[in-house]
Amino acid sequence: MGEFISVFQNRQDMLLETIWEHLQVSMLSLIIAIMIAVPLGLLLTRFPRVAEPIIGLSAVTQTIPSLAVLAFLIPFFGIGTTPAIIALTIYGLLPILRNTYTGIEEVEPALKEAATGMGMNSCKRLTKVELPIAMPVIMAGIRTSMVLIVGTTTIAALIGAGGLGKLILLGIDRGADLNLILLGAIPAALLAILLDFILRGFERVSRRAGFKSLTAMLIIAVLIVAGPFFISPAKQADLTIGGKLGSEPAILINMYKLLIEEETDLTVELESGLGKTAFVFSALKNGSIDIYPEFTGTAIVTHLEQETDSNEKSDVYEQARQGMEEQYGMVMLEPMTFNNTYAVATTQELAQEHHLDTIGDLRKVENDITAGFTLEFKDRYDGYVGMQDIYNLDIADVQTMEPGIRQEALANGEVDVIDAYATDSYMVDMDLTILDDPKNLFPPYQGGPLMRQDTLDKYPELEDTLNQLGGKITDDEMRQMNYEVEYEDRDPVDVARDYLENEGLIDN
Repeated sequence: MGEFISVFQNRQDMLLETIWEHLQVSMLSLIIAIMIAVPLGLLLTRFPRVAEPIIGLSAVTQTIPSLAVLAFLIPFFGIGTTPAIIALTIYGLLPILRNTYTGIEEVEPALKEAATGMGMNSCKRLTKVELPIAMPVIMAGIRTSMVLIVGTTTIAALIGAGGLGKLILLGIDRGADLNLILLGAIPAALLAILLDFILRGFERVSRRAGFKSLTAMLIIAVLIVAGPFFISPAKQADLTIGGKLGSEPAILINMYKLLIEEETDLTVELESGLGKTAFVFSALKNGSIDIYPEFTGTAIVTHLEQETDSNEKSDVYEQARQGMEEQYGMVMLEPMTFNNTYAVATTQELAQEHHLDTIGDLRKVENDITAGFTLEFKDRYDGYVGMQDIYNLDIADVQTMEPGIRQEALANGEVDVIDAYATDSYMVDMDLTILDDPKNLFPPYQGGPLMRQDTLDKYPELEDTLNQLGGKITDDEMRQMNYEVEYEDRDPVDVARDYLENEGLIDN
């Protein structure tokens, strides 16, 4: 409990910021869902033949995994709040639509006949009789929709939409840090309960006020969402720099920002924790971000779908640079020294017991061990696919998991072997054994800024500015900086600033 309180105190500012982001995204999604579903539900009551197919179609959308919807929307809408709001609106439609239709349909036929007998047309009967009676049912659907939206909004942090999911993802990335996960999960649950309580009040009022209660609720919601934009309109930054999940990308993008704003007149916005490689690269292609740190090996194997022509760092960089320019019109600037290549790691006990020195030695125990690999590693040739091909391996039990969970699973004895990165701080903390790669399956992975050519054409000063990091940051330095962020809970921007100041790249 003491650790949780300490984490809470250290991250109060971030917590308040993410709660507000979570609330805004959730409320805006709910408003749009109401504006679509309520009129559509009312319309369907006048055309009952098409009602069930349309409601059934909206029910189908609930079965699609939210992560799949977000990934599908990125190529069309980029990253950030726009695709998140579209996805959340889709998830929020069904309860409102179904309850609106059901609420109107369940109005007593005798009341409808009486209204018609009094000379009311269909529109007047709807507003004067049916809607006031059906409003509690409609409001109940809105309550259900809000709970669904608030819960699903945590996933939206993967594409830079912010919210409490940032804290949860950060906790997962830090080796399943329970305190950080709870710091995001508990407020998300409390927010859902609070909003449900407020909407329950509107539901009760709707029994007397009818449609006026829904109107009042929408006005309040719009004011909550739009208020900050009127108070302090956001200023658009010149550049947006993105980063994958993890402490290392967070440190690097802060270095980029500090260097650029120190030496140019450009302003920079950061989008950290954007998930896996595919998400971030897609965001760069469609212009949602302008720069992100990428690895030479990843550029060749994942983006260019090639094998490296050499294992020499300079040759790999040149192959990546030329390939990204020719195939995507992108520029990869000079890489740093550290080589964050893939590695296969296990405990010292298992390695000593079975005399495991190389990746190929795993054949001795492949039927008896469980591997914990990230989804990316399992599906890449410079990963488990290549291990199967080059080292003739077929591990009996391969479990896929998030990067931050695998070391915890290894420590708990749930898996025996994991994929790792050479600069991960937990490698030292857990005293793991790295199995040698004598057949050079894993190519060099040196990090360097990747951007579109049009960005460099517009801001040519970026090349000299960011190339100052070329050839700097050793494996040990990167590992130490990761350790400070992950184990000492330092802010990535402070770690980045300390390094740049010590190297004389920015002023103290």
